[in-house]
Amino acid sequence: MRVDAHHHVWDLAVRDLPWTRGSPVLHRTYTADDLRPALLRNAIDATVVVQTCAVAQETAELLALAADDPHTRAVVGWADLTGPALADRLAALREGPGGRALVGLRHPVTDEADPDWLDRSEVRRGLRAAADAGLVHDLLVRPDQLHAAVRAVRELPEVRFVLDHAGNPVTDPDAFAVWAGHMAALSVCPNVAVKLSGLVTRTTGDPVRALRPFTDVLLSALGPRRLMYGSDWPVCLLAAGYDEVLALAETLTAGLGTEEREAVFGTTAARWYGIGA
Repeated sequence: MRVDAHHHVWDLAVRDLPWTRGSPVLHRTYTADDLRPALLRNAIDATVVVQTCAVAQETAELLALAADDPHTRAVVGWADLTGPALADRLAALREGPGGRALVGLRHPVTDEADPDWLDRSEVRRGLRAAADAGLVHDLLVRPDQLHAAVRAVRELPEVRFVLDHAGNPVTDPDAFAVWAGHMAALSVCPNVAVKLSGLVTRTTGDPVRALRPFTDVLLSALGPRRLMYGSDWPVCLLAAGYDEVLALAETLTAGLGTEEREAVFGTTAARWYGIGA
């Protein structure tokens, strides 16, 4: 099974996304049908669609998509981690159309000014509640928030985490050393996997040369069975098309054996998110 573990869809006629403004590439509607030709062309069997905004209704919309779309097999949605009725909200989502596809939650921590937002007691309580409901938590953080993400992973072993976009590293020598230290810290925590996603938009020049050091650290620290490929479509279109992003990931992992490549491009995501279970 080949899995794209991270992509988005949105309809600007339903809901404006302020973060897309200013980009003619992103400030338009993108649907699952727009993505389908690329999935078929590249023999992608299943995808994980991920929330784009902190709006509860979007999660229900993504689940409804999963109920009808042959490729969308899992949804990482949003719910208020700090809300007192989180368990009830998750139960209601599970009972609605496509509810069985709800596999995880994500909060855009990148929008929080506090670099230690993940340390807050009410956030930790919400993370535990989501884990009690059987959900994974996708971590979307800035580089200055990565230390708090590492603490959350370490101090909440009962919660399964996925670090999106490898923690959004900065291509700077000093920053690289700090990031690599965080990946080493995560490597001893069996409750976290990392997405090989969203990195092409952070590079300039030759992307293979720019991203090889990051991929080498991830493969060395965590291994292919804790890495999963994600296109980050359509955000990736800021730098490269779907086929180019996939080809880049395949080039960066070309030295792996067959089973290891299958892990990065499918079985890790299938196992972590319960796709096909």
